[in-house]
Order: sequence, then C-alpha cells, then structure tokens
Amino acid sequence: MDYTMKTSAVSIPAMYVTESIAEKIIAEKKPVTLETELLDIEKTGHNILGFIDNHAKETIVIGAHYDHLGYNEMGGSLYRGKPAIHNGADDNASGTAMIMELAEALQLLSYKNNNYLFIAFSGEELGLYGSKYSASSKALEPLDINYMLNFDMVGRLDEENNLIINGVGTSPAFANLDTINNNRFVLKTTESGVGPSDHTSFYLKDIPVLHFFTGTHSDYHKPSDDEDKINYDGIELIQNYVIDIIANYNAKGKIEFMKTKEDSNENAPRFTVTLGVIPDYIFEGKGMRIDAVTEDRPAAKAGLLAGDIVVKLGPVEVVDMMSYMKALSMFEKGDATTVHVMRGEENMEFKVQF
Repeated sequence: MDYTMKTSAVSIPAMYVTESIAEKIIAEKKPVTLETELLDIEKTGHNILGFIDNHAKETIVIGAHYDHLGYNEMGGSLYRGKPAIHNGADDNASGTAMIMELAEALQLLSYKNNNYLFIAFSGEELGLYGSKYSASSKALEPLDINYMLNFDMVGRLDEENNLIINGVGTSPAFANLDTINNNRFVLKTTESGVGPSDHTSFYLKDIPVLHFFTGTHSDYHKPSDDEDKINYDGIELIQNYVIDIIANYNAKGKIEFMKTKEDSNENAPRFTVTLGVIPDYIFEGKGMRIDAVTEDRPAAKAGLLAGDIVVKLGPVEVVDMMSYMKALSMFEKGDATTVHVMRGEENMEFKVQF
C-alpha cells in the first residue's frame, strides 16, 4: 500500500472510526479485516530545458528545481498555522533565477568549449523525481555530460558571505575551488556527491557534481520564505563565482569523476525521533547549533531557541552532527531525557520528551 507524503513517516496503516465501533473492536479482542476502495491519483510534472549549442564535444548541466509546497497538499511544510501559500522564494525561486541568469550570461561569454544544458526540475520536493528522470534519460547520452552544477537555496547569503558547496570530492578538478573563490566567500565544502537535492541523481550516474547552498533558516518550508528576505546582491556574487569556475575549467576538457565516501549510508545512525529543529550546517564549532525551532515539536515545547548550541543529549556529548544523530538513535517516541545547550556563555539544561 502506498501512503501520501503527509503520512510518509507512519509505518503501519491506520483508519478513523467512531468511538462505538472502536469499543466493539476492542471488546472482541480479535484481528480486524478492513476492505476499502483505493483511488490512485496520478500527477505529471514537467522539467523545463534550455540548450546552448556550442558544437562542443561535452555538455555542462546547470540545474535547479522550480517546484515547492504550494498549500502543502502533499506535505512537507514545517508551518503549523492556518492554510497558507508557500511561495518558496529561497527554496527554490533563488536557484531558478540563478540558472536563468547564467543562461543569459553564458550566451554572451566566450567559454565555448562546452555546450550548456539548463534544466528546471519538477518533483524535487517529492523525492528528486524530475532530476532522476533527466539523469536517466537516453536523450542526454549523446551530449556526453562533463559535470553538473546544482543551485538549491542560494538566496540567503549572510553578512559573513558563508557559502556551502557540496560534492567537491566528486572530481579531483574541484580541488582549486577556493583559489577560484579569491576571498569572496567563506567556503564550507563537503566531499559527498549524495544529498537531499538534484545533484544526487547525476552523481549516481558517475557525473561530477557541485551543489551551491547558502544555508538553512527559520523560514525553511514555511509561508514566510518570501521574496522580501532574499539577498539579491548575494545571488549575483554567487553567479559571478560560478562563471569564474566555468571559465577555469573551459579549456580542461572532460574532468575526471571520482566516487566519494557516503557518510549517510552505513555510518550514519538510524533514528526515529527528532527534536524538531533545523541544524545550522555552516556552524563549525563544538556541538550542534540550532538554526530554527519548529512550533509544537519537542525542542519548542522544552524551551529551546534558535541560536542554542546542543552540547549534550541524554548521556551523549554532542560535538558535531554525527554525535547528535547518535544521541537521537538512543530514543524512541514517548521517551524523556535532558538536553544541555549553550545559550551565549551559559550552559542550560532542559527536559525534553519525544
């Protein structure tokens, strides 16, 4: 049986009945058989493609997803208020605007040793459907993909110019990204080609990938992710950096692909509960810094705030994301424990129930 996105976290089927029927079922103490009609709902998404043909041997894919949550019909929202439109200005109108600006710029610039395929992906929020389709499409095979650049949430560059680039380990060529940066950004890089965005689909086809990301925030997957909070100058700064990257690799031919160690599979602890927070992935200090707290979830109910740094959860000392996930894996729904956080210079203890 398939479940909707809203119930994707539920591991067993459930049904709603009246109190009288429930009392009868419980009193009989027998297995219950339920027959129902299921209605399959099919929906179609559309990827949007543009191509600059430089008559080159290889092609660079430049992509961003353009779908978001709408009125949360398919789930995924962290908002707990009345139904409201989720415009997704950062996630991911920012990335969509980026690839359009790059398309305009690359038509005029002289970097012609690659063709450029621009793809606005649909279905990313539901599970990378659009990029999986494109990466597996036989129509792309003759293009001989050189590498793929993915832009997902690039609209919130902060005052320190912190920029996250994921996938730098997918090619030895990416080792010089900081040199190309020329002190424009404080770069935080990860090697893995696997992550919760569309570059993953291309990495799994043995294509070098880079994912550009300005970080999470308290408006993530909420109606408040709107255009008035976008750093437009920051988007332009990232665009100029990306053009310099393309220029640097323009005369180098097809760059080498390299597999990366995937921390998310065998090594990552499995957990069934969460605090209901968004981690600050840019934070490099000791502990897990909270970027945002979701309403009505364990952390919010316990009194934790954005900016708190979790340093201990239950008996586990939290020094980074991996130890935080290890701590979560020790608990199940209904368990209670203590969490220690640094709030400024003060070490504070809170009781939390999952």
